[in-house]
Amino acid sequence: MIKKESKNVSRVKRHEKIRRTLSGTNETPRLCVFRSNNAIYAQLIDDVKGVTLASSSSLELKLKNNNLEAASAVGKDIATKAKKAKIKTVVFDRGGYLYHGRVKALAEAARENGLEF
Repeated sequence: MIKKESKNVSRVKRHEKIRRTLSGTNETPRLCVFRSNNAIYAQLIDDVKGVTLASSSSLELKLKNNNLEAASAVGKDIATKAKKAKIKTVVFDRGGYLYHGRVKALAEAARENGLEF
């Protein structure tokens, strides 16, 4: 019998493959997305220094539901925090998730509010 990998193990493998080529700098940080069953998180990361420049989550915004509206609110919040930090362009790291649903909603909300990627 062949043992099948879990969805999260497959996602982590995809994320590692993406991260081999994707890196953020101080001028163009990496917008990293993490999605759980209860919340969605976004961080702007400078991989050269190894520091987080800004972060946002649906927990931080005290949103009750974890749906498309919550993801859009997190995208809008991370874009406003990036503006305050004088960041215009980012590299989008979808974290091994499909560009669909909550990840797509977060990315589109960040784009609409001034981030370029």
